[in-house]
Amino acid sequence: MKIRPLCDRVVVKMLEVEETTKGGIILTGAAKEKPTVAEIVAVGPGGVVDGNKVEMYLNVGDKVLLSKYAGTEVKLDGQEYTILRQSDVLAVVE
Repeated sequence: MKIRPLCDRVVVKMLEVEETTKGGIILTGAAKEKPTVAEIVAVGPGGVVDGNKVEMYLNVGDKVLLSKYAGTEVKLDGQEYTILRQSDVLAVVE
């Protein structure tokens, strides 16, 4: 099955969080923060949203920073994805 986002939405897949700190300390499951770096796997076509024209400037494969609680999490074919508006993306990581 394939996800095709509508309007100004993007589908992202969270990237794995490092399990050790720079100092070599291994983090337990409770100490890990929710990942905020994700990779875009699908982009909507843009269009008119709430009376305003929205141009999509994100592309599939971009790595982006998200706020901790942005979007809606969905599970499809055993994979977890997050669907959110393009405006919920904080930055592109280059």
